[in-house]
Amino acid sequence: MPPAVLSLHALKNHQQKPLITGLVLAGGLGRRVGGRDKGLIELRGQTMIAHALQRFCPQVDEVLISANRSLDAYAQFGHRIVCDVIAGYAGPLAGLDAGLLGARHELLACVPCDTPFLPLDLVSRLYQGLAAAQAEVAIAKTGAQAHPVFCLARRSAHPALRAYLAAGGRKADGWYAALSVAQVDFGEQAAAFTNLNTLDELQHWDTHE
Repeated sequence: MPPAVLSLHALKNHQQKPLITGLVLAGGLGRRVGGRDKGLIELRGQTMIAHALQRFCPQVDEVLISANRSLDAYAQFGHRIVCDVIAGYAGPLAGLDAGLLGARHELLACVPCDTPFLPLDLVSRLYQGLAAAQAEVAIAKTGAQAHPVFCLARRSAHPALRAYLAAGGRKADGWYAALSVAQVDFGEQAAAFTNLNTLDELQHWDTHE
């Protein structure tokens, strides 16, 4: 079904958000950074995941870290670790599946570990979009570009995710296709979604403001 796209203006004056679990995705193989654990690579004197946590933690009521290796290192951040239930590094949806299984709250907000500049109002605006559209999932959008791993999902969307993964599905848009989705416009903060995927990108942002 086509998603509802909501502007910042349309999101104002909605109810206060309920308790939300936050999930930071750090469970990938890091193929584009030479197989290194991307969340533990340093940027400006801190690990990538430390940057993400600093901006994300104040927005949610508990935090989970999705990781499949370096578990002791990630445990040092003081949050619960969830590992993929599906074997074989099945991608971010497998991390989201583990997060929904481990979440204490009915809503789960998700961000990747390699976006150290993520918006400080990400979760509140995703929730406003979710509530306004009465959707099952809200995702961030900048211009024509959707950012599906920046999302807020209801626990009621989990059975559809499990079925999709069990059938071999791995792409977020394939899962969303069967759900009611709100796309929330963050066009004025496009730079906040900068994804540091390679060592060259990391080196650039390590030396530039």
